[in-house]
Amino acid sequence: MIDLSVIIVNYNVKEFLQNLLESLKKASQGIKTEIIVIDNASDDGSVEIIREKFSFVNLIDSKVNLGFGRANNLGLQIARGKYLLLINPDTIVREDTFHKLIDFFENTPDAGLAGCKVLNPDGTLQLACRRGFPGPWTSFTKIAGLSHLFPKSKLFATYNLTYLNENETYEVDAISGSFMMLRREVYEKVGGFDPDFFMYGEDLDFCYRTKMSGFKVYYFHDTEIIHYKGESTKRSSMDETKVFYQAMHLFVQKHFSSSAIVVLLLRAAIFLRNIIAFLGVYRLVATGIIFDFVFLMISMSSADRLYLSENWSGFPENVKPMIFIIPAAIQIIISASSGIYRKNSLSVLRNIGALFVGFVFLSSITLFLKQFAFSRAVLLIYYIAALVLLSAWRIILKLVFKIGVISDLRKTRTLVVGSAENTAALIERIRSNYLRIYNVVGLIGVSRRNIGEKVSQYNVIGSLDNILKIIREFKVDKVIISAEDISYEKIFSVVSQCQGEKVEFLLAGSSNEFLVGKSSITMLDHIPLLKVDYNISSLNHRILKRSFDFLLSSVILLFVYPLLFLFLKLFSADGTALRLLRQVPMVFSGRKSFVGPEENSRVNGLYLGRNGITGLWFTENFDRSDDKETERLNLYYAKNQNIWLDIEILGNTLTKLFFKSELE
Repeated sequence: MIDLSVIIVNYNVKEFLQNLLESLKKASQGIKTEIIVIDNASDDGSVEIIREKFSFVNLIDSKVNLGFGRANNLGLQIARGKYLLLINPDTIVREDTFHKLIDFFENTPDAGLAGCKVLNPDGTLQLACRRGFPGPWTSFTKIAGLSHLFPKSKLFATYNLTYLNENETYEVDAISGSFMMLRREVYEKVGGFDPDFFMYGEDLDFCYRTKMSGFKVYYFHDTEIIHYKGESTKRSSMDETKVFYQAMHLFVQKHFSSSAIVVLLLRAAIFLRNIIAFLGVYRLVATGIIFDFVFLMISMSSADRLYLSENWSGFPENVKPMIFIIPAAIQIIISASSGIYRKNSLSVLRNIGALFVGFVFLSSITLFLKQFAFSRAVLLIYYIAALVLLSAWRIILKLVFKIGVISDLRKTRTLVVGSAENTAALIERIRSNYLRIYNVVGLIGVSRRNIGEKVSQYNVIGSLDNILKIIREFKVDKVIISAEDISYEKIFSVVSQCQGEKVEFLLAGSSNEFLVGKSSITMLDHIPLLKVDYNISSLNHRILKRSFDFLLSSVILLFVYPLLFLFLKLFSADGTALRLLRQVPMVFSGRKSFVGPEENSRVNGLYLGRNGITGLWFTENFDRSDDKETERLNLYYAKNQNIWLDIEILGNTLTKLFFKSELE
């Protein structure tokens, strides 16, 4: 008889699925296991990958998306194991997970259903792995956010049970559908999932029916999985927040009450939650509108006071509310129509254009509304003040707080973990990726004996035993692990150890073809160079870049150049500073740019911009003799070029010139 049947429902997450299947191989050693994959009409090549690489998998290729519950029911119907495991494809398991849970069931006769500790990719506990049933009160506290505000309260935190110790095993109402192990007897008595739940809620419903049938549900803490939550929903067009709360509503109606008051409370809480979710996504839009409105009001007040004269004593008191509010509201509407308010950027130039349109519009309508045509001079001062204030707060957020800047100059400080052979191949793949810049600060060996070795010009600076210290010392952002070299038990140990360090862990897939992490899948194959994808080839970007170069070089040549040149000469400043300063006239004439590639302005026919007197090749530390690295940096710049990126590179250049004792 088969000991364990593993059932996986897949929807367009082939990279995650491959990692899971590799981890299942190791976890299944010594256990008679069958693996069943139900593919929910994926169009990302999942079916082909399974057939090609994982012949041991029993594949059910559904031509329609059945939803989570219906698809799992197909797997349950053909499963032959003594124990059944329902697991999400965007997970990985430890080598000991199956052994420990089967032992737990064997030693706990009343356990019908159990889930283990589920970790987020940063090592924190995924709260859904142990829950209370969402009755009317529990649902309300969850949806209204009270459980989040009071996580240690038994009154408010009854849904995610955050007041309980995560490092203890105990009975709970429900566990997560991302990992549910059950006895065959439970399925035979309770049946499968309720097909009325398309996604979300079916696991809660199944746990409820299991308990009503006399079995107990347990949270088991002594092993764990990592769950890259929500990967399938990212690849669908559904509103997962709406579906989740509709499922909770369905659960309450089915098992607790259909009272109109309960329904009203839940709908009110869902509406509130949707507003919060909307503001979470569009917080930059909301911030922009609020800031602009406030500063427009301040601008009108300033204009009213600044223009006081013999002929102007200020706006009449009876019209002040309208005069302060209506022009500001009109300007906000014009700005919104101009596309200024975006969820990921703050445009200064669009703002200037919208203010000009607003000035012309308000000046025109006063011809028809004579009762409000108090003073065109005040209107002019109003828009001058608005131009300064609205531009200033955007520039401050961009330059100081890095908010509203789409592209990010800073390299991702990265550690690569694995054996010498695999890390060499992995680094080569990483360096060939033109869409991201990884600053590999060093390598982590599989044992202490590797420390001090050199692989692909990078030093092995630590081992898995002291990786936390290395992460802190080098301020690491990402850790890329070669899963072929490191056991899943070690991977879990490292992730748990680094909990709270704000580090993203990525696993290199088979043959280093891809990386999987919490936010994306990074393909490590060659990236086709399409001109349409590169900012530097855009006419708007080129005009703006040339205008910036001309204006800044003009200011430097007129007001700064002679004095600064003399100062650098007299005080024997570093030759690099003089060399850069001598090239400013070339920027003024258009032969060079302040920022750009060092030598080659084209790669494979792709225009990279005018040669720069500085650029990523100057501000980033790398081997200058490495042509591939230089090309990659120039391609990254060409793809992401914008005026704010240029300003940041220039700022980094000045910092490197004047605030560091040695230049690379």
